[in-house]
Amino acid sequence: MCSRTTARNRTGRPRSAEADAAILDATRAALVELGWSKLTMGDVATRAGVAKTTLYRRWANKNELVVDAVAVLFDELSLPDLGSLQADIENVVLQFAELLERPETKTALMAVVAESTRDEPLRARIRTSIVDRQKRLVLEGRQRAQERGELPGDRDPAAVAATDALIFDVIAGAVVHRALVSAEPVDQEWVERLSALLVGGLGAAAAAR
Repeated sequence: MCSRTTARNRTGRPRSAEADAAILDATRAALVELGWSKLTMGDVATRAGVAKTTLYRRWANKNELVVDAVAVLFDELSLPDLGSLQADIENVVLQFAELLERPETKTALMAVVAESTRDEPLRARIRTSIVDRQKRLVLEGRQRAQERGELPGDRDPAAVAATDALIFDVIAGAVVHRALVSAEPVDQEWVERLSALLVGGLGAAAAAR
């Protein structure tokens, strides 16, 4: 009896997806209203209708909580097969731009990026929870383009990984700078120019190899 009780206590209650979603929603709402400096775990707990201890069982601190609140928004991005690499790129770039137009995305992303300049653990969490997870879109796009014959297969895993990382950096950097720094529209014309530049560059690099 004692061993069963100990095991049950050690395992704890299973996490609730509904509670997690409410907490992350509350985090983004609080960020929009209060900003990074005034946001507290207690305020998020009150908004979400949970005990503060519930938050600390899931997230060690505010930094981790805010990164996860941003990460789930980026998980909404998808890469439907539109028949060509350029069309696929255009679609996901427009999705990304629309996501950045949402106040909760814009506020949360800018807050964690600014804070990460002086917090290396936060920077590492951004890489693993947002950047590395979203590189899946580049991987899916490249594999699909290779299956269509738009891009050649590449036998060098290191070269593939480096190219995928560069494509991600170019797309993410260009869209974030355009939308949040320059405050210029990410419209269809701009997206078409960006995607044509990327596809042309990938084709030239493949030909050179």
